[in-house]
Amino acid sequence: MSSQLPTETVSTPAPPASTRAGLEPVIRAENVWKIFGPKADSIIGTPDADLSRSELRAKTGCVAAVHDVSIEVWPGEVFVVMGLSGSGKSTLVRTLIRLIEPTAGAIEIAGQNVTSASTSELRSLRRNSVSMIFQHFGLLAHRRVIDNVAFGLEIRGVPKQERLEKARAVLGVVGLEDVANSFPDQLSGGMQQRVGVARAFVGDPTLMLYDEPFSALDPLIRRDMQDEVMRLQQETGKTMVFITHDLPEALRLGDRIAIMRDGKIVQLGTGEELVGSPADAYVENFVRDVPRSHVLTLRWIMRDPAPGEERDGPELDVTTTVRDAVPVLAGSEKPVRAMQDGRVVGVVDRVAVLKAIAGEGG
Repeated sequence: MSSQLPTETVSTPAPPASTRAGLEPVIRAENVWKIFGPKADSIIGTPDADLSRSELRAKTGCVAAVHDVSIEVWPGEVFVVMGLSGSGKSTLVRTLIRLIEPTAGAIEIAGQNVTSASTSELRSLRRNSVSMIFQHFGLLAHRRVIDNVAFGLEIRGVPKQERLEKARAVLGVVGLEDVANSFPDQLSGGMQQRVGVARAFVGDPTLMLYDEPFSALDPLIRRDMQDEVMRLQQETGKTMVFITHDLPEALRLGDRIAIMRDGKIVQLGTGEELVGSPADAYVENFVRDVPRSHVLTLRWIMRDPAPGEERDGPELDVTTTVRDAVPVLAGSEKPVRAMQDGRVVGVVDRVAVLKAIAGEGG
């Protein structure tokens, strides 16, 4: 597991609950289970459901790949699900659109009840509301790039001229307009993945699901693709669920991150919350090599101002990372005033910064 972090600030968290008034989550999943094995549905609600994964397998021959998971994903949010191999992250995402049938639970996407949806309703949901991008590109080798991008529209019955115009426009967005008439095997791995991203965007879905799409790419290409996802999300405001086993990738992309282990979510929060206050030893082990100053913001380490401190000293936005605040503090004898919406919400002094960097803050 790499500990190298990007040099820029991690993404801004999704709007807090206080600003979500009137909004409905794009995804609402409640008490979702997926148990593989004989008589799987008879386990839920019994003492066996509380067994560890190894104990359950030994006693019943079943495996709880997803264990009583509840999440909400909000409009415009990049929600990252991460964990090691076998943690259940990919199974969870596939249950959301019933590529894998959940054993129990309630799932809604964009207000539609996925759990009770008919086959035709599921087909419509997957074609029109949700796009999924996998690690393996799945491009059609005998079709040009532009035809690959337009393929989903072709399945929907969109007229040829219209779908090619839309495909060409999306290729321009991802910087591939010059290879529209090339074939997939003429492209690099990174370019092929861009084609996959363009194909997912062309239908204007409500929700984008990324299942470890960049894990097979070289590190530099992978970083470029992360940049592309961040840019597209900022430009389009799409709601995205991103699956990864790589913590730096999760911190770079995610507004919120859910860490899974043995089918359960062990902590869900912003990158700052995970790094600053890990829920248990498992999460702490995940984040121990992360440079805290790259992730923690002034909000995390600020204190209430002493008399007079709120009126003097340099100002920085409360979302400024500790690392970016260091030069400002070094050039001032006064604490930094942490600002939000034009008012002082706290102050940060050199002691707080040193503690944060040393791992003693929070």
